[in-house]
Amino acid sequence: MKSKTEFKYEALLDPDDIQDVLKALSKGLSKRKLEFSDEKEGALSLDPKGLLRLKVTASDDEDSQQFEVKVRWEKSPKRLNKIAPKIS
Repeated sequence: MKSKTEFKYEALLDPDDIQDVLKALSKGLSKRKLEFSDEKEGALSLDPKGLLRLKVTASDDEDSQQFEVKVRWEKSPKRLNKIAPKIS
């Protein structure tokens, strides 16, 4: 499979399917290896190491609600805050 530098995916899914995607991301993080691919030719492989920067945002507007989770890391890791947020 050809190597890619970017992966994008967007779909309308039910909460159970989204939970499956989040579980797959969690499993990949635990293995320190994330593999992204789709029906098109190519794949993207990421190797999260060291401390990872986590950003969680949530909003409640008049017509919609959303949350976003962003995880980022440097290929040459720096020391960052390790304290996890409290979410319930």
